[in-house]
Amino acid sequence: MTRIDFYILPEGGTGGHEAVSCRLVEKVYKLGMNVYVHTDSAEQARRMDELLWTFRAGSFLPHALHPPNDDDEVPVRIGSGDQPWDDAQVLINLSVDVPLFFSRFERVAEVVIPGEAGKAQGRERYRFYRDRGYPLQSHNLPG
Repeated sequence: MTRIDFYILPEGGTGGHEAVSCRLVEKVYKLGMNVYVHTDSAEQARRMDELLWTFRAGSFLPHALHPPNDDDEVPVRIGSGDQPWDDAQVLINLSVDVPLFFSRFERVAEVVIPGEAGKAQGRERYRFYRDRGYPLQSHNLPG
């Protein structure tokens, strides 16, 4: 069964949810796992693509937008709307909604944005998973 981890960002914290997501991608990559970053829009996917090149000096995370333009195998894909490829073990969800394909993954990371709207969206996603019996973990991130 898919394990769901909620990463709760503090009010007034530094970096924002996309920067935290880059650190999560890096952690998953270093564990030797493939990851799919699901976004709300093609624009947000392109922004994440850029951030993964620049978020940390000296960091290299091989990644591509999904679907890729060529046949290169990369451990990190970023997309919106499309079904991800089959080899990813971890989903990082940056979408407001729970993607319908989430249960294909071993793990799902849900990043909860600070502020009332972000918390309300996070609570909705939490209830969705809880009501279906998925194992849940919450992580309050430091500021």
